[in-house]
Order: sequence, then C-alpha cells, then structure tokens
Amino acid sequence: MLLNTRLFPDMFPLARQVRAATDHAINACGRLAGVELPTFANTEASIPELEERVAKTIEFIKAIKPAQIDGSEDKEITMKFASGERKFSGQSLLLNFCLPNFYFHATTAYDILRQSGVELGKRDFMGTPPQL
Repeated sequence: MLLNTRLFPDMFPLARQVRAATDHAINACGRLAGVELPTFANTEASIPELEERVAKTIEFIKAIKPAQIDGSEDKEITMKFASGERKFSGQSLLLNFCLPNFYFHATTAYDILRQSGVELGKRDFMGTPPQL
C-alpha cells in the first residue's frame, strides 16, 4: 500500500512523512502566533484522509493574521520532547527547527510518490508562484 511505502527501511512511510510535514507547519505558525494548536488522531489510512489533513492544516494557517506573528522573533517558546524540554526563540524555532523539518518531510513524501510512479514534477512541489 502506498501509505506504507518508504524510501529506505529505517525511514518513516509516506503517511508519517505527510503527518510530520503538517505538524511542523502547524507548530511554527501556531506557536509563533500563541494560539491553540489543532490536534489530529494520526490515523489517516487513505490518500483522501491525508488530503483532508493537509487541507485542515492550510485552513488553520490561513486563519492566523500576520499581526499575531509579527514581533515573535525573540519570544521564548518551550517544547516538550521525549528527551525533555527544549527552549527556542521564535526565530530559532522557525528557521532552525520547523522549516528544515517541514521541508525534509515534504521532500521525502514527494520522493516516495515519485518513486512509486506518481506523475509529479517540480511545479507540483513548488506550487504556483504568486502573481504580482
């Protein structure tokens, strides 16, 4: 099944890659804005369910106003991990943790789909550039 496909045995499968990408997008925007983060059951078992998760993530991000994030560069943000707590400034959370992780998992999901024969190209990954 496509959702369980991995690039290498010790890597997460497609479903987990998509979950991780959405989690990092939500964490970056939500924590910088200081709003409650949505939670998901993490039980997606089909492509439509993963698409719904992505749509809900985009909806959450679009609801955040730029003013909610402006000035959060130095905001102290504490996250809990299995290994303990870790403190970030808003800027370091975004630039050194969330964005690199988001792009890693999004790229890996894209690569799994390409490897599996899904016809995707760079424009599918990059999206349509905004019109000026």
